[in-house]
Amino acid sequence: MNRRLILAAILASLICSSASAAIADDAIDPSLATTAPGDPTRWFDIRLLGVEGQGWSDTKAPFDRLPARAEGVVRDAVWGLSRHSAGLCVRFVTDSPEIQARWTLTSDRLAMPHMPATGVSGLDLYAKLDGRWHWLGYGRPEQAPTNTGTLASGLEGGPREYLLYLPLYNGVSSVEIGLPEGASLSKAPARPEGKDRPIVFYGTSITQGGCASRPGMVHTAILGRRLGLPVINLGFSGNGRMEAEVAELLAELDPAVFVVDCLPNMSAAEVEDRVEPLVRIIRASRPTTPIILAEDRSYSNAPLVSSLRNRNATSRAALRAAFDHLVAEGVTGLHYLPGDPQLGDDGDGTVDGSHPTDLGFVRMADAFEPVLRAALAGQP
Repeated sequence: MNRRLILAAILASLICSSASAAIADDAIDPSLATTAPGDPTRWFDIRLLGVEGQGWSDTKAPFDRLPARAEGVVRDAVWGLSRHSAGLCVRFVTDSPEIQARWTLTSDRLAMPHMPATGVSGLDLYAKLDGRWHWLGYGRPEQAPTNTGTLASGLEGGPREYLLYLPLYNGVSSVEIGLPEGASLSKAPARPEGKDRPIVFYGTSITQGGCASRPGMVHTAILGRRLGLPVINLGFSGNGRMEAEVAELLAELDPAVFVVDCLPNMSAAEVEDRVEPLVRIIRASRPTTPIILAEDRSYSNAPLVSSLRNRNATSRAALRAAFDHLVAEGVTGLHYLPGDPQLGDDGDGTVDGSHPTDLGFVRMADAFEPVLRAALAGQP
């Protein structure tokens, strides 16, 4: 064997060893799976793999987004919405040629008039391909409470990292990954230092994911994949109002950056009253963490409806005034995200003039990304 072939063989061996190590280091014991008579599928609770997207571990139920102690402190509407699993996900490694899922929903409302069941109540699977996340399959919610489905089959290439997103506008009481007997399962490799602190998004129905066709298509998830960072989604449909009780909870977190995107749920007067107190509450605990204050997206039909143009203009003016005042007072680490570029200018970015389609969410991610990158890099 010549030298070149010897080197190639050594390299191949190292690659195989590395892939095997990714499985062996945090391998899930097959005895932890559940099985049913006559069914060769082994079912693994995703909590064995570590759920991403939760800011607190002291939750009332396994897939809640706020801590149990928030009940009775935040408004009832916020508490109820916090029990939706928006933004929660799990990363794992398997060599299985087939991946199934079984999940139990907490609500029988599978869909909404303007948002499909796949986004409201479905699962969404991505695979890492050549170092990038690539969409692979989805879990179709066809009934309540429990659904079982094949997310992907005929997979080739040995061990691979996967990313599974949970429903956006429904809750789940359990989620399991199903693999055939003999397939390996392990936790995904830990995120590298500098990529392990999350982006915290606090906002409205748009932040929560309305009206994405799949859980992975909301802009918060898109940005998490692009930037290689975990994401905590604290979007509360109709109820992102910069309230002090929520601000106090935000201040408990230690993210890489906060994104505050609440204007679609607030009047100009509310913006004027609440922006500065929210920033001060966060700054009291997190004096240097970047904070992005985001304007509301432009209503897609605003060019023809003056009341909608005025709604955007007045809330933005109040946000800008608060931002300028905070900066003038010496508050550092603040960043500003304009609203006009977020959905494009052709009117095709929303379902109903307000809530983005998948196209709209991609455009929002495009608008948010440079501001996020600047904030993360410590640039103005």
